[in-house]
Parts: sequence; structure tokens; C-alpha cells
Amino acid sequence: MSVSRVEVLRTELALVLRLFRTDAARQTKRIALTVLAIAWGTLSIVLLLSFGEGLKRAFHKGKNGIGEGIGILWPGATTRAYAGLPSGRAISFHDEDADLLRERIPEIAALSREYAVRRGLSVGTKTVNVRIRGVDPSFGDLRNIIPQAGGRFINESDLAEKRRVMVLGDELATDLFASQEVVGRTVLLNQSVFTVIGVMQPKTMMGMYSGPDKNQATMPASTLKSMFTEEHLQNMVYRPVTPALGDQAKWQIYRVLASKYRFDPDDTRALGVWDTLEDQRIVTNIALGIQMFLGIIGALTLFVGGMGVANIMYAVVKERTREIGVKMALGAKMRQVMTPFVMEALLMTVLGGILGTSVSLLLMAGIAALPLKGDAFELLGRPTFSPAIAAATSLILGAIGTLAGYFPARRAASVNPAESLRYE
Repeated sequence: MSVSRVEVLRTELALVLRLFRTDAARQTKRIALTVLAIAWGTLSIVLLLSFGEGLKRAFHKGKNGIGEGIGILWPGATTRAYAGLPSGRAISFHDEDADLLRERIPEIAALSREYAVRRGLSVGTKTVNVRIRGVDPSFGDLRNIIPQAGGRFINESDLAEKRRVMVLGDELATDLFASQEVVGRTVLLNQSVFTVIGVMQPKTMMGMYSGPDKNQATMPASTLKSMFTEEHLQNMVYRPVTPALGDQAKWQIYRVLASKYRFDPDDTRALGVWDTLEDQRIVTNIALGIQMFLGIIGALTLFVGGMGVANIMYAVVKERTREIGVKMALGAKMRQVMTPFVMEALLMTVLGGILGTSVSLLLMAGIAALPLKGDAFELLGRPTFSPAIAAATSLILGAIGTLAGYFPARRAASVNPAESLRYE
């Protein structure tokens, strides 16, 4: 861009600012109300989009509380006769089934057994009846059970040596030990002493089976099996290599176990499979739909403010009819006539946008500082401002400001110079 071109633009911008100051002095109330209308629309769209973003993130966090991209597999009963065997046969899982699935199905990245009993855990004179599960080390990662600082989850040595160790849910740890340091303390189970090696970090769960993790205790599968020999393998938890291989992994599970237990691979009642990937896709789509709905409402509110800018610019065009006629009579180009009006509209839009965004950020900071607790607030989330919201708001504001200035400016440029000079 040449120096002369830069100078022309700088001169036009200075002229726009001078005209805006003149109009602001003459029409303070009207311009202030227009800027406030844009600010209100901006406040609405930023808050609504931020609430939608917070809700989407809370949904994402909640749906991954049970584990990200996992499947839960449990035994069922056949509903079809197969290979001379009648329907109605109950299927029971065994230890070797986990190894069989790991070896035969390359689509499975990780898999853990899960035994479970309900017993009383005692600390001193206090006893709490809880669900206790025996699992493999991969269970912690699969089920998103992250130990708090200073603790750990079950490892391979615990499993191989059948160690008497436990990981407690955060609420269970509070019930048993109140506010005391938990890691390293001991609990009694069937008169056997177990050392607490970790406490789960608090998490939100939108989906679960057999109760929330915060109220359960976890030990090595080998330890639980040795203590309660009559217990069968209750279920298995697995994760496919990629989400795209989820359906293929599920089909392979039916095929491999159908061959072992002799049932029809198409008999979906013989095995129960909870594919959380599908649930997570549904939740994601719901959150996206809510976010789009809130964004549309906010955009419409901002559009009303844009109409106010357009109205005031039409009034400005009418008031400057003689001035426009003089400019055009002196040879002013259409761009030189239109630019000041478009720039004034954009300036009012930008001022309103800055004001509305600033107020919305202050409100979000105030909401974030509130001591809101409980699962309800965790599921709803807190309003979150993101770069995507900033970009969307800027684009909408820019489009509204440009359109609100363009149409009145086009009308100004179409004025007949001779008629405008006679305008009273």
C-alpha cells in the first residue's frame, strides 16, 4: 500500500471520528441508547455462548466420569437354541476369558476383570457396608479412577502377590476416616487388615453401574478371588484401540465367546455390552444442540441492537442530505461518501461490543467466585469464555456493524446532488 493511500485512509478515519464526536455531542442520548443496545446484545450472546460452553465441558467431563470410550461386558442368558443346545442357558464368565479376549481380539487395547462383593469395612468402631471390587491394574485408567496426591492405584505387583491393599472412593474415605490422613491407614474386611494405598480424586459421573465410584472400594482381583472363592467374574471392562473400532471389537467379543460357550454369535442377549461410546456421542450432540440454540437466541438479541444502529444511521443520512449533495457536486466518489457512514456504524458497534463483553466477563468472574457445590452445579457447569466464543462474537458484531452502516451509506451515495442541495 502506497504512502498516499495510507494518508487518505488516515484522513478519512480522522474525519469519521470528528463527525462521530460532533454527532455524539448533538445526539448524546440517541447514540448512548444505541451503544447500550449493542452492549446488551453482546452481553446476551457472550453469556449464552459461555453458558453453553460451560455446559458442553461439564457434559464432556461428566460423560467421561465412568471412563472414556469404554465398553462394559457382563454375562447374560441365551435366547436361541444353538448346536443342539436349548435356549435359556445362563452364561458365566471365568478368569481365563479375560486372557482369551486379550489374545484373540487385536481391536481391544486394554481390558480388566471386575469381581464384586458387598461387605462391611471397619475402622475402629465404625463399619460401613460397601461394594468392594477386585480388578486388574488397567481398571484405574479404564474407569478414570485417578488417585489423589500421595496415593496410587493397584499395580502388577499387588496383583501378582495378592497384596491386601485398597483404593477408596473419596466419599467412602471421608465416611471412614473423616478429615484424617487416609493413605497408609488400615481398614478391616472380614477380620483381615488392608492398607489404604490411595483415595480417588472427586469426579462427576453422568453414567454408572452398581453405584457411583465415590462410595466403592477397590482391591486386586487376585486378592478378592482368594478371599471369596465362591464369587464369579461379574463383568469385564475394555477399551478399543480407537473409537472407530468400537463396533468391530464388540462383534469380535461375541464371536470369540460364542465359540467358547457355544451360543449363536447373533444372540445379543447372551452377553450384555454397554457401549459408552454411543452414549458419549449422544451427549456430545445434545450439548452441541443446546449451545447452538443459545447462540441463535443471543445472535437475535444482538440483531435487534444492530437494527438500532441502522435506524440511527438512516437518521444521520437524512440530516446530512445537503452535506452529501455538496460533496457529490464537488466530485466526491461513492466510496468517499459511503465510508464515513460505514465507519460510524462500526464504531458504535465496536464500542457496544467492548462494553458488553467487559460486563459479561465481570459477571462470569463473579459467578466463578461463588462457592457453588454439589453434583447439580457440576453437571450444569460454569460459564466459560473461550477463543471460539470471542471469534464468533467478533464475526457477528462485524457483520451487524457493516450491514447497519452499508445500507444507509448506499442510500446516501444514491442521493441526487441537485435535489439534495434543495433539501430543507
